[in-house]
Amino acid sequence: MAAFLLGAVLLIVQPQIVPSRPAVNSNAETSQSVQRELLKKTSQKNDFKENIHSNGSCQQLPQTIIIGVRKGGTRALLEMLSLHPDIAAAESEVHFFDWEDHYRNGLQWYINQMPFSYPHQITVEKTPAYFTSPKVPERVYNMNKSMRLLLILRDPSERVLSDYTQVFYNHLQKHKPYPSIEQFLIKDGELNVDYKAINRSLYYIHMQNWLKYFPLDHIHIVDGDKLIKDPFPEIEKVERFLKLSPQINASNFYFNKTKGFYCLRDSGRERCLHESKGRAHPQVDTRLLEKLQEYFHEPNKKFFELVGRTFDWHTFVAS
Repeated sequence: MAAFLLGAVLLIVQPQIVPSRPAVNSNAETSQSVQRELLKKTSQKNDFKENIHSNGSCQQLPQTIIIGVRKGGTRALLEMLSLHPDIAAAESEVHFFDWEDHYRNGLQWYINQMPFSYPHQITVEKTPAYFTSPKVPERVYNMNKSMRLLLILRDPSERVLSDYTQVFYNHLQKHKPYPSIEQFLIKDGELNVDYKAINRSLYYIHMQNWLKYFPLDHIHIVDGDKLIKDPFPEIEKVERFLKLSPQINASNFYFNKTKGFYCLRDSGRERCLHESKGRAHPQVDTRLLEKLQEYFHEPNKKFFELVGRTFDWHTFVAS
């Protein structure tokens, strides 16, 4: 299970800083002036205020959003992508499009959550809950029809176990009891398909909602299972999708034998995953795990057909 440790938060998270010098990205699709006009057009009031730093950087609407999936490796993806000098990443999950209290604050509030960046940099935010939230695709589309979206997915069955593990340890840290995973997965002797963690792994259902608003070539799917085993090739694909110059290289990643997963090396400084992430999954009865994998067999096939590619996910088909 050690390989699954990579889909998590890195130990050292960079604080939001004002960049000291501009990075050049000649392929950036959206300029600062276009962002300004976009904000004015999509705001109810044209009273938006730019936060501009004396060095010429400012807060911009994101041109790229990591939309999910929860427990798919979104934080690891964001930290790896942040190795690129033309990327400016929001520090925390913003939950603008899925939390009504935040959405009612409007785009001025949203832009205030973004890091300072230069016109040629791409601002990125990530909120894993976006992928499975029904209202979000339309809201993102209404803000920016040309948004570039990143979606990182992993084996649906493994994602369910990771989902449970996170909530279990959250309760444990608060000294609160939490039911066993079997109590969530089984109901009246059958697989409990109403369990939220299972629903989040029905990728084709949520993907259909996004494809109502965005063409497939605007959504890049990162293979989360490959990212944790060999991150560099997956990050190279992301660079190409975002039309970034190839700045991240294999030397930025090294396998930490003690921890059992890949860590990052940036300008001589090394950083690894946070110890609270990537915990071992609970032991699950083999028959129950096979039942879970069997349940995802048909939904996975539908997803493969929908996106025109396959993934090496565990599948059990009853004979």
